Amino acid sequence: MTSPHTIVFDLDGTLVDTAPDLITALNHVLDREGLPPVPMASARNMIGAGARKLIERGLEAEGRTVTPADMDRMTADFIAYYADHIAVESRPFEGLEAALDHFSAQGHRLAVCTNKLEWLSKRLLDQLDLSRRFAAICGADTFGVQKPDPTIFRETVARAGGAVKASIMVGDAGTDVGVARRAGVPVIGVSFGYTDVPIAELKPDRLIHHMRDLPAAASSLMTA
Repeated sequence: MTSPHTIVFDLDGTLVDTAPDLITALNHVLDREGLPPVPMASARNMIGAGARKLIERGLEAEGRTVTPADMDRMTADFIAYYADHIAVESRPFEGLEAALDHFSAQGHRLAVCTNKLEWLSKRLLDQLDLSRRFAAICGADTFGVQKPDPTIFRETVARAGGAVKASIMVGDAGTDVGVARRAGVPVIGVSFGYTDVPIAELKPDRLIHHMRDLPAAASSLMTA
């Protein structure tokens, strides 16, 4: 058995398929601005850098720009709507809970490090009955920095009671690979998430296509 590690997960597109509810919230905001909805398929890869960036990308798709004040208003509208509809269709990716069970049985710590706001992250995980599995759930506002700034990763691991030198990042996008590289830890990429650059092109240390493959990928990094 390997020594206990801290397995740190991104949230959107890694732990949970949140795209349906995020895009519904985006389209709610666009509709209130008199704009057409963005299609689910093309909008998935807009996700991953927070609510404000998602709205900016949605507006860009329509060739629109807005003032900072309008963006503030639209972001607040988005968050209010999303908070009330956060787990209508969002579900854990297939195989996730079995993977988490495996890690817990092996004595590893689990944590969430996301660019989603902390309270929204906890609300989502609460509604999916997943919060209890994680020793720390940290978001973009928890420490005042976002991925790929390594501070958010290091502080998340510390809050979970772990050590950075015995930790692994799991994520779906460039911010996840970037935070791992800057923190000096290995990273497992998942191919089923949300990213405008295919995760394979970002050269994670391991690449998986289903959560059933996560325990073996993590074990190979722990013993490398």
